[in-house]
Amino acid sequence: MTLLSEIAGRSLRLPRAQTHDVLLQRDLPATMDDGVVLLADRYVARAEAEKGDGSPPPPTVLVRTPYGRHGFFGFVYGRLLAERGFQVVVQSVRGTFGSGGVLRPFDERADGLATLRWLREQPWCDGPIGMIGSSYMGLTQWAVANASEGSIGALAPSITASQFHGQAYGGGSLSLDTALSWTLIIAAQERRLAPLRLIFGMRRKLPRAFDALPLNELDALVAGEPVPFFREWFDVAAPDDPYWAVRDFSADVAGVTAPVQLIGGWQDIFLPWLLEDYVALRRAGRTTQLVVGPWAHTSTPLLARSLREGIAWLRAHLLGDRRLLDEAPVRIWVGGIARENGEDPWRTLPDWPPPEVQPWRLHLRAGGGLSEEAQEGESERSRFTYDPNHPTPSLGGPVLLAREPVLDNRPLEARDDVLTFTGAPLAHDVEAIGPVQADVYVRTSSAFADVFVRICDVHPDGRSLNVCDSLIRLTDAAPSIAPDGTRRVTFELWPTAHRFGAGHRIRVLVAGGAHPRYARNAGTGEPPQTATRLVTVEHEVLHDAAHPSAIELPRIAADG
Repeated sequence: MTLLSEIAGRSLRLPRAQTHDVLLQRDLPATMDDGVVLLADRYVARAEAEKGDGSPPPPTVLVRTPYGRHGFFGFVYGRLLAERGFQVVVQSVRGTFGSGGVLRPFDERADGLATLRWLREQPWCDGPIGMIGSSYMGLTQWAVANASEGSIGALAPSITASQFHGQAYGGGSLSLDTALSWTLIIAAQERRLAPLRLIFGMRRKLPRAFDALPLNELDALVAGEPVPFFREWFDVAAPDDPYWAVRDFSADVAGVTAPVQLIGGWQDIFLPWLLEDYVALRRAGRTTQLVVGPWAHTSTPLLARSLREGIAWLRAHLLGDRRLLDEAPVRIWVGGIARENGEDPWRTLPDWPPPEVQPWRLHLRAGGGLSEEAQEGESERSRFTYDPNHPTPSLGGPVLLAREPVLDNRPLEARDDVLTFTGAPLAHDVEAIGPVQADVYVRTSSAFADVFVRICDVHPDGRSLNVCDSLIRLTDAAPSIAPDGTRRVTFELWPTAHRFGAGHRIRVLVAGGAHPRYARNAGTGEPPQTATRLVTVEHEVLHDAAHPSAIELPRIAADG
């Protein structure tokens, strides 16, 4: 293990280990408020565990995970951190890997608070407690972030958010690819030959399930049996449902007094809501830091960066050692910068969003144009037909298991069910850093339809690379329908930091879906979980004087 941890530490570019002699105590039981016992493993330097001089123990770092205490997660968050000055407790959440009870996805506050109380009772735990981890392990941090003052000393959540409903039902449609992929992982991870089951499921079962109906039976296709929590999600889709109310910790973010470091990726599934958490902390005057890079949810470089940054953050706030910490409040990676020119794509900002950005409105034009000038005249429109029997596919973009989230979109743009609007070649570099908005006027043959908008960077060689996007679901209740049958659809796309180079063009793509990233819209208004009848929907995108459809980018001139 010494050799392995040395190799891992170097490959992840972690600070030098203080020791490789780590004591591992397995299966420590912690009793929850309802009597259920959860199991945890403790990692601590042997010299620290065996000393008897009465000196304070190393600060405790808690990791609560549904993915197991042993193997990868125990090694990365347990051993590697223990070698670098912490003692780490890695606990399996309820219903996973030997912990009692049944997994209740995202409902982690009660068990998290009980775990903190249990830690306080241990003779080896003294001083404020830190927490670290990504995704679900980040949510477990937000669940207890406002615990009684002094309990939490520092938090380092990455690629996560204080509430998961936004990601689960982005724009009102189930994030099908992510939801079903996570269901497969949870269902397979504790079974015999789990790695093989996961590989087979991802390559064979998931693609078949994505195209099947009804939605509420897809769990059985990937897991071999019904998965109760997957089916429950369809009955609690509304954000104000009691199911999500106990799992939504966003209202408490501004009151969190512990220093919080947030790390995200421009192509991560949680990015918009992670940035909301950062803004809430900053507005409340809390100690926080934001790092956003060119990563998707499962990017290996993201793991390395979040671990390095997290160790520096925890050392600064639990040990008072700021030598490894970059003090900048915001660091972002700006896409579109050619590294071969020697320019560093990383940028330091005073805050997010940057205070100097200006909204840059680009209008959709007749004939597929895109410009600052709105279309003149009347009744200018572009049409396409969305057929859920042959849904417009998703190509790139943020999903749970994305390996290449940025792709050449020309195959997608060539489809009959996709509209494109392209600007003239840029005379100079333009940087867009901040929130992005779509504002389009549509008329659809059914009140039940989806609108998907994507912005691409078109290179001089013709490659059209996706920058940011999002989808919104239309119903018979919203957005409201005007007397002429049109609806103004305004919604946020994924935030971005991207340089559109001189000679490049900006392209806007409009479609009626992005399957299987988002569950396709049946077009009938029937409950999406049970709908099996699919109808085609005619879409009109209007772009005339009365309906100035546009996208809005947060522009910063590259020279200023």
